Amino acid sequence: MKDLIWDDTLSVHIQEIDEDHRRLIELFNILNHAVVEGDAADYIEAVMEELISCTAWHFRHEERLMLKHGYEALAEHKREHEELIESARELQQKILQEGKSVSNEDIEFLERWLVGHILGTDMDLGSYLDEVM
Repeated sequence: MKDLIWDDTLSVHIQEIDEDHRRLIELFNILNHAVVEGDAADYIEAVMEELISCTAWHFRHEERLMLKHGYEALAEHKREHEELIESARELQQKILQEGKSVSNEDIEFLERWLVGHILGTDMDLGSYLDEVM
């Protein structure tokens, strides 16, 4: 599987959010490489935990900006955040409890999860913040 590459297509044009997204993409790529290269399960678990934890922090960061700037779609956006974290945690628990390794399908799921959110609701948020900040 190839790396995710940061480019203007993924930019929401709000620097602090884009910086977070770049870090999440970097962590995704580290996880992807670890899986492809067959790194130790403990290492892969640690990278996956870091990706999920950083994503949760990033979501709180976005939610703070939405609150500060009166974003009307806050409730829906926050609900999506909660669903995304829950689905990633479920995947993580499945892997840990069943003792399975992270599969290519899992990586593809995480890629869709990350890129889909950026290209969807985060673009809407970026447009709004660009107008009000």
